[in-house]
Amino acid sequence: MNRRKFNSLIGLGALSTGHAFAAPARKFEPTWDSLDTHKVPEWFQDAKFGIFIHWGLYSVPAWAPPTGELGKVDWTKWFEDNPYAEWYLNSLRITGSPTYEHHIKTYGKNFDYYQFAGKFNEGTQQWRPEQWAALFRKTGARYAVLTTKHHDGFRLWPSKVQNPHANGRQLSAKRDLVGDLTSAVRASGLKMGLYYSGGLDWTFTSQPIRNRKDLMDRVPQSEEYAHYADAHWRELIDRYQPSVLWNDISYPKLGQIPQIFAQYYNTVPDGVINNRFGVPFSDYTTPEYAKYDKITQKKWESCRGLGFSFGYNQVEGPEQVIAPDKLVALLVDIVSKNGNLLLNIGPKYNGAISDIQLDRLHKLGAWLDTNGEGIFGSRPWTRPSATAPDGTDVRFTRKGDSLYAFFLARPRGETLTLPSMRAAEGTTARILGTSLAVSISQRGKDLVLASQGPLPAGYAITARITPPPSPIA
Repeated sequence: MNRRKFNSLIGLGALSTGHAFAAPARKFEPTWDSLDTHKVPEWFQDAKFGIFIHWGLYSVPAWAPPTGELGKVDWTKWFEDNPYAEWYLNSLRITGSPTYEHHIKTYGKNFDYYQFAGKFNEGTQQWRPEQWAALFRKTGARYAVLTTKHHDGFRLWPSKVQNPHANGRQLSAKRDLVGDLTSAVRASGLKMGLYYSGGLDWTFTSQPIRNRKDLMDRVPQSEEYAHYADAHWRELIDRYQPSVLWNDISYPKLGQIPQIFAQYYNTVPDGVINNRFGVPFSDYTTPEYAKYDKITQKKWESCRGLGFSFGYNQVEGPEQVIAPDKLVALLVDIVSKNGNLLLNIGPKYNGAISDIQLDRLHKLGAWLDTNGEGIFGSRPWTRPSATAPDGTDVRFTRKGDSLYAFFLARPRGETLTLPSMRAAEGTTARILGTSLAVSISQRGKDLVLASQGPLPAGYAITARITPPPSPIA
C-alpha cells in the first residue's frame, strides 16, 4: 500500500487541528545538513529537571518482579524477570515468567491484556490533570514528558490514525489524556513533551522479546508500520505542538524521519528531539538509569524511575525506591555535567500517585526551593566535582558571576573546604537557605569557608562563591 492510499484510508488528510502556528524564524528542509543547523534552545539548557510519566493499560495490573535496576541485572535474566511494569504484556508472553504466573493466578489464562482498557478508561474519567501540573510545578520541574503510546500500542489520545491490527480490541483511551495534560501543564507555566514508542509496537507482532538481539529484531519494518508510525508522529506534532519529541527503541527504516523532523522544527522552532530514532542526528542523548562521568559538551538527559520500574509497580517499596538524599545527589551530579534529569512517575490507573512517589517528589521540591538557585539556568564549571579533605563529595555549577558548590554529605563541624582552588581578593560566600556570615580563608591549596553558626540540616548544602575561585592544578 502506498503512502497516499494509506493516509486516505486512515483519514489523515481530513485531520484539522484548530491551531494557528507562529511562523518560524527560518525554514528547515528535510535534509541532515539543514537539520544539523538546529540549536538546542536555552529553555532546555536551563531546565535541568523534568517529569516523565508512564501511564497506560499496564497501570491496571501494576505488577512486575522487583528484580533490580537496569544495568545491574544480568541481561540473560532481564526480559523474563523484567522489573519494568510497563513491559507487562511482553513478560506475559513469556510462558513461565513471574509475570505470566502472576497473571494466570490473578486474572485467569483467558484474560486478554487489552481487557484492562475498560478499567483504565473508567478510572481516567475522574483524573484531574491540573493536580498533576500543580505537583510538577511544586516539585520544581520545568517540563513534563507523557507516554502517548508505549510498546503495547495503546494510545492516550483520540487518534484518527487507526491501528490496522486492532482486531476488535480497544486500543485508545476514551478521554484525550494527552490533550488534557498538555493544556494543564502549559497553563502552569511548564513545557510539555511527548513520548511515542516508534520502534516497538506489540500489536504488530505476537513474538515476545527474550533477549537483547530480539529487541531490535522486533522493530516492525513493514511499509504498513512505517506509514502508521509516521502518521502518528505527524498527528501529535500538528495537534499538540510538543516541546520535546521523545522517541523510543529506534524506528522503522522506511519511516520519513527527516521529513518529520523538518515539519516539527518548522512548527515548534524551539523544540528538541532525542537520540532514540536510530539516526545520526539528535538535539540530546538519553542514558537510562545511567549518567556520564564527566562534563559532556552535547546536551544530555538521564531518565529513570523513582524505583526499578517506570510504570506503577504495586510491589515496590522503600527497598526499591531511591532515597531522598540519593535523589538530590543524583540531580546535582547530572546538572554539574551538562545534563538534565527526567525523573519518572508511574501513576495508578486512575491517575493517583502513590504515597512513596509523592514523598520523594515533595522532598526534592523542598530542597530545590532552597537550593535551586544553583541548579536552574546554571552551566557546568571548569570541572564538575572534587573531594573535600574529609572525604565529602562536592559538585559544581556556575551561573552569572558565581560558583555554586554542592556538598553531597554533611561536612563535620561548620567548615566547608574546597580543594585545589584559590579565591580572589574581595570574594564573598553565602550558604543558601541561611543568613549566616561566612568567612573565607586559604589553607595551602584549599579554600576554607567557615560558617558563623550551625550549617543547615537536610540534604546537600550549597555554597555560593562570588566571583568564582581559580582552580589550582
